[in-house]
Amino acid sequence: MILEMRNIAIASLFTVLGFAQERPKLVVGIVVDQMKMEYLYRFSNDFSENGFKRLMNQGYTFHNAHYNYMPTYTAPGHASVFTGTTPAVHGIVGNEWFNKETSKEVYCTEDESVTLLGNGTESEGKMSPKNLQATTITDELKLATNFKGKVIGMSIKDRGAILPAGHFANWAFWYSKTGEFVSSTFYGKELPSWATQFNAEKNYLTYIEKGWDLFKPKETYNESLTDNSPYEGKLFKKTPFFPYNLKDMFEANDAGVLRTSPYGNNLLVDFAKRAIVAEELGKDETTDFLTVSFSSTDYIGHVLGPRSVELQDTYLRLDATIADFLNYLDATVGKGKYLVFLTADHAGAENVTYLKDNKYDVNNLNSKNIQQDIKEYIEKTFGDNYLLDYSNYNVFLDKAKLKLKNIDLEKVKSSVREFLLAQKYIKNVYTEEQIQLSSTTDYYLQAINKGYDPKQNGELILLLKPAYVEYSATGTTHGSPYSYDTHVPVLFYGWKIKKGESYAKKYITQIAPTLAQKLKITMPNGTQSEVLEEILK
Repeated sequence: MILEMRNIAIASLFTVLGFAQERPKLVVGIVVDQMKMEYLYRFSNDFSENGFKRLMNQGYTFHNAHYNYMPTYTAPGHASVFTGTTPAVHGIVGNEWFNKETSKEVYCTEDESVTLLGNGTESEGKMSPKNLQATTITDELKLATNFKGKVIGMSIKDRGAILPAGHFANWAFWYSKTGEFVSSTFYGKELPSWATQFNAEKNYLTYIEKGWDLFKPKETYNESLTDNSPYEGKLFKKTPFFPYNLKDMFEANDAGVLRTSPYGNNLLVDFAKRAIVAEELGKDETTDFLTVSFSSTDYIGHVLGPRSVELQDTYLRLDATIADFLNYLDATVGKGKYLVFLTADHAGAENVTYLKDNKYDVNNLNSKNIQQDIKEYIEKTFGDNYLLDYSNYNVFLDKAKLKLKNIDLEKVKSSVREFLLAQKYIKNVYTEEQIQLSSTTDYYLQAINKGYDPKQNGELILLLKPAYVEYSATGTTHGSPYSYDTHVPVLFYGWKIKKGESYAKKYITQIAPTLAQKLKITMPNGTQSEVLEEILK
């Protein structure tokens, strides 16, 4: 009898433990800003076994994952990963965009109703997820746990912290030019004491005083062009050549210089570790969610380009940072008890000048010049200026003024479209009607449709020819629906993730609904619910 009761007790214990493992203790969503999938291949020989390679060799790798919309920018990317849908649904149609109702520019996370928490500038604190129209996977976890599960988002960029964390987050933190992590009154009345303490330690100074020299021997960087190549811009007016004296740069500017160095990533992980301990993330049976967005890769990519020694050095350092972070999660949360996914908010183009110097007939473009050309054409053809704005490849026409002057809007759109199609750099121009009724096999029109919100976008959308970019002659940018901007890594690792890889084409919008199925919670409300079955089997 005693033996029987003991067996029942043991069986009951295993049943309870089984239910407890239906969800991981902690989900960590990592976004690497402007990361091309190709970097995992190009820099592979120089990575350790414990960072990116640990995720790939012990987890599941999707080699052919893409964004399925245009524009491929930071804010739409973060929003799309965590909502499982595209800008047409979640409403974040750019980092900033022209507001047709007010004729003013809107920033993706701006919110005049909230104020700064922490030591920063007033404008840095007027931020919230108010403009995000769909729920995130982090929102759905809050709802599924009756708000017991904690959600914390953090990044060097405000949008990289706020949008992944969603509407119901406990906290979102972002980096200020003062060197401190700040937040807004959307999340609380004052910063948590642990965040205030972290800021008081001025940890950013440790990295600034280090300076930035090569992480590995010089011969390691044979996957990049020579240091200080003609395709690199300048870091805070300094010649792009190692080593960098960050202290001098800091004294001439502010703590924002840390953004455009690999140490922005290090400081973020330092902050994440403090949050895990202080907030007791992953310590009970209710699943928590931490979102971490590494932004320094994007700042460095924009200024110095995808084939700079600086960018390679940043990724080699990030590899070591991720290895350290995974070891920390092992020690604090426990091996096999946390789930990590890693992706990017977009990829990035090759430097146009580099392509041109190697006999590719392309060029970089200035958006202000394009706007001026459109304006002058409209004035010459229709007798007055009817262009409100040109930005993010959108042409905004002044409908009210056209109606007042009794000029047919469709005639203007058609005429401007024909003018633009005659330009060498244009692949196609789509009208709002074509975009909203897109049911053709035109892949790029479908991508534009998924990024188009009729209440917020323009009357015409430009599609540049491949490799053309609206950017300077040095560095690089992103934003197009071409593979160099859409192809990003998708890696899953940890709790109930089997080792494997896939080369089938997948979309970034499949991440959030897959997580919902994995966690057995409601899917974000805007998603089309397509999942990565390989992760669920």
